[in-house]
Amino acid sequence: MYIEAVPNRNSPPAVVLREAFREQGKVRKRTLANLSCLRADVIEVPMILLKGGVAVPSAEDVFTVERSLPHGHVAAALGSAITCGARDWFAAAPERLRKLLLAMVVARVVSPASKLATHRMLSDDTAAHSLGRVLGLAQVEPEELYRA
Repeated sequence: MYIEAVPNRNSPPAVVLREAFREQGKVRKRTLANLSCLRADVIEVPMILLKGGVAVPSAEDVFTVERSLPHGHVAAALGSAITCGARDWFAAAPERLRKLLLAMVVARVVSPASKLATHRMLSDDTAAHSLGRVLGLAQVEPEELYRA
C-alpha cells in the first residue's frame, strides 16, 4: 500500500491510497480510498507509517498512565477459587452477597487483612488491586462486609 498524488490538469492533485499487485505477470494498482478531502498534515501521518516510519517517538509522549492496579495474583486466586467451586458454596445467597463473599475469600488469600482493610482494598477510590472491578463491586460499604 502507498499514498500517491495523481496530477489533474486544472485542479489540485488527487491524493489516493493505492495497493499494488501482480496479475498475469503485470503490475496493477487498485485505488482503495480517495484522500483528497483531507488536509496535508493529516495525510502525512499514514504516509510515514506506510513507509515503515514511526509517527510518535514514544508512547510515553502521547499517553499517561493515570492508574494501574495489580491484577495477576487476583486472577490466579479468583480462578483457583472458582475452579474449586467457590460459586457453589454461596449459591443460595443473593447475587450481591455472593460477590461480596467471594471477594472476601479471595482477598483473604491475596492480602490477608481485617474486614475494614478489605473494604479499603475493594473500593474504587482506594483499591489495592483489581478484585473489586473484576467482580463488579462498584462501591462496598464496611457494614456490608461485617453483615456478610
